[in-house]
Amino acid sequence: MSGTSERPQPAAVAAPHSATPSVTECHALAIQDDLCHARGERRPAAHAEPGLAGPVPPEPEARDHGDDHKDHRDYRAAFNAAQLPMAVVDRRGTVVAVNDALAELVGTERDSLHDRAAADLVDLASDDRTWHAYQEVLRGRRSRFRCTRRLKHPDGRALWAEVTVAPLPDGGSVLLSLTDISERRELQARLRHLQMHDPVTRLPNRTLFFERLSTALESSYDHGRTGRIGLCYLDLDGFKAVNDTLGHRVGDRLLAAVGARLTECADNDGHSRGGHHLVARLGGDEFAILVEDSAGTEQLADLARAVLAALQLPFDLAGQRLSVSASIGVVERAAEGTTPTGLMQVADTTLYWAKADGKARWTLFDPERNAHRMTRQALSSTLRPAVEREEFVLQYQPLVGMADGVVQGVEALVRWNHPQFGILAPNRFIGIAEEDGSIVQLGRWVLRTACLQARQWQRDHPADRPLFVSVNVAVRQVWDSDLVADVAAILAETGLAPRLLQLELTESAVMGSAGRPLQALQALSDMGVRIAIDDFGTGYSNLAYLSRLPVSVLKLDGSFVRGFRYDEGVHPNPADETIVETLVHLAHRLGLTVTAECVETAGQAARLRRIGCDTGQGWLYSRAVGPERIAEMIGVSPQKV
Repeated sequence: MSGTSERPQPAAVAAPHSATPSVTECHALAIQDDLCHARGERRPAAHAEPGLAGPVPPEPEARDHGDDHKDHRDYRAAFNAAQLPMAVVDRRGTVVAVNDALAELVGTERDSLHDRAAADLVDLASDDRTWHAYQEVLRGRRSRFRCTRRLKHPDGRALWAEVTVAPLPDGGSVLLSLTDISERRELQARLRHLQMHDPVTRLPNRTLFFERLSTALESSYDHGRTGRIGLCYLDLDGFKAVNDTLGHRVGDRLLAAVGARLTECADNDGHSRGGHHLVARLGGDEFAILVEDSAGTEQLADLARAVLAALQLPFDLAGQRLSVSASIGVVERAAEGTTPTGLMQVADTTLYWAKADGKARWTLFDPERNAHRMTRQALSSTLRPAVEREEFVLQYQPLVGMADGVVQGVEALVRWNHPQFGILAPNRFIGIAEEDGSIVQLGRWVLRTACLQARQWQRDHPADRPLFVSVNVAVRQVWDSDLVADVAAILAETGLAPRLLQLELTESAVMGSAGRPLQALQALSDMGVRIAIDDFGTGYSNLAYLSRLPVSVLKLDGSFVRGFRYDEGVHPNPADETIVETLVHLAHRLGLTVTAECVETAGQAARLRRIGCDTGQGWLYSRAVGPERIAEMIGVSPQKV
């Protein structure tokens, strides 16, 4: 800054007198003596208040004035010879005197610095906060202040200096001194680099990545920027196997090589609007490429493709030739309303999708897919309390005799009466219940409720043949609970005959059963409960097990039955009819009954009846309905109701 003295200057306030002046303070007094002598005046006493009129009282003649001047000369000599750059500045901010060290620092003669604005020498007016603190010291309202400034040495190198400004005891000037802290700053910079970079790949680490990400989001609104941000979040597929088989040294070399290829891909991005993308190692085998000024989804997609192609090329690492792949989650969005945490959450989700979809691929964030995931998460967090509150209802779909069209039984289908999402079908929550184990408690409730309802129909229609009720059982119910004891207790409680209960297990769950599951199924069969294999024909289809398992019923998967449609312009698949006919004959030879699922047309029903299916289930007869509707079907054909 130039013209520091042009700002209005208030009257100086005297600083407290020091009984023992320092070398620099005594030199300031000597400088003031010289100035007063040149004007034919006398320096005021240290205790006098500046600006007051009147004669100056004589100084006590406690010592010889010659000794006084000798001391001042010694102090001046020490001041000039000091290695610490210093200057005496008056209350207007003007340089009164400088030493040789300061003159050398700024690269000029000492005399040329006299009457210069001190603020210009060390750039004290570059920011308002520093300027205000400096002015407060000049006015005597602040004891001292320090700041750090980056200065340019006459030899061209840059240096960092700590500037200190403090009042002198005379009350009319301040002392400005500089300390070269370049080495300290360089050490701090090296330490920060170590703290902010990964020692293996030498890439920015997680801390620096989030710092840069936060800065990018804050500055995204600047003029000339796109206002968008992009992120490729990736990890290596099967990296743990490299560490386990070849050792961590080879693993570290691989990580370093991967980091180098990622940096090359980022630098060669043809969509870049200037500057370089940030490539960081976030930990383990996880990396991120931050595109601060994204040009759109196409840019991120091209970058992800380039990364996959680069990583698929073999790596030669000290005699080891390795091939790796990566899964990449890609996120591109407007920076407005985006937080670092939120961006990383969706990136992590998208990376999970890429792995779930088969690995060695990139996947773009899909808001609709994420909404489904969030809904699933919401269901997962509330499912167990919902089971405890019994927020579920049962609907029943008729199982109809193919020969006479009379309802012989029903399949109990559970529905979740969710307070937020309404009625939910089983496919929305059964998988979740199996994962978190709540299927055991839920299955027990379904079994008890269905048996109670079957017994109630039996009481209400004593003259008609009683309906059996079929209940689906998850494999986890067999493993994680005493299913046999649960069934026995419920049958005893409800009074339902065991022959009127049918338990359905999927083919993949039943086939290959051994140990406890097989023992449980055998015990249930011995009890008189019927065992049905659901969706038969889509699982292992190991027919040898049919002779070993205590199975009573095969339920043919609906995919076979759909191939029976002749109406509505749909041509049947002859192979489906042949397969179904073979399965039906085989089941009958083994003493099993056959239920056809997904019967939707009269033509399908006629062909299934001709083949020999025992019962049918599907929309031709009825959808899943409430228990009161089933009561109307007892004893009559549902097609006539």
